[in-house]
Amino acid sequence: MTELELLRERCLSCEKCQLCATRTNVVFGVGNPESRVMFIGEGPGEQEDLKGEPFVGRAGKLLDLMLDAVGLSREKDIYIANIVKCRPPKNRDPLPEEQEQCINWLREQTAIIRPKIIVCLGRIAAAKIIKPDIRITKEHGQFIERNGVLMMAMLHPAALLRNPNQKPEAFEDFLRLRDKIKELNGEQ
Repeated sequence: MTELELLRERCLSCEKCQLCATRTNVVFGVGNPESRVMFIGEGPGEQEDLKGEPFVGRAGKLLDLMLDAVGLSREKDIYIANIVKCRPPKNRDPLPEEQEQCINWLREQTAIIRPKIIVCLGRIAAAKIIKPDIRITKEHGQFIERNGVLMMAMLHPAALLRNPNQKPEAFEDFLRLRDKIKELNGEQ
């Protein structure tokens, strides 16, 4: 068993907060653990809770389309995880105390995967990982470096479903990400 698989097994029995009482599945993470790119969302929704995998609902389908449009795939090029591993009731935002109880799982995932780029999908993930007062609609698409890791906030795919007029901006962010990956890989 790999280090990541062992961590997942431990996470499956987590009862650190009240979200464990209402979950169907722990939504640990998916994708290529050897990837240089890690996407982080806020937490699972209903479809993710049912399947036990992040970003499988409508927002996940949009994420896959945007990745595909720039020549990337979740299976080969990225690893996806969330701040919280269990679905908040009624798809509400994860509470700060729930995020705090769960953040060490994400820290351990990140330490194992050792990404060169972290992409935070949405305000909650960006506020937790990049900076608490981030203004996602103004600061998305910008790379910042912290401890040798490039970080970028992106608009959450669910927000793009609610506001389709933001899709062109989001697509530009995906193009910037693709170009940065190529740069890190020594491609032009």
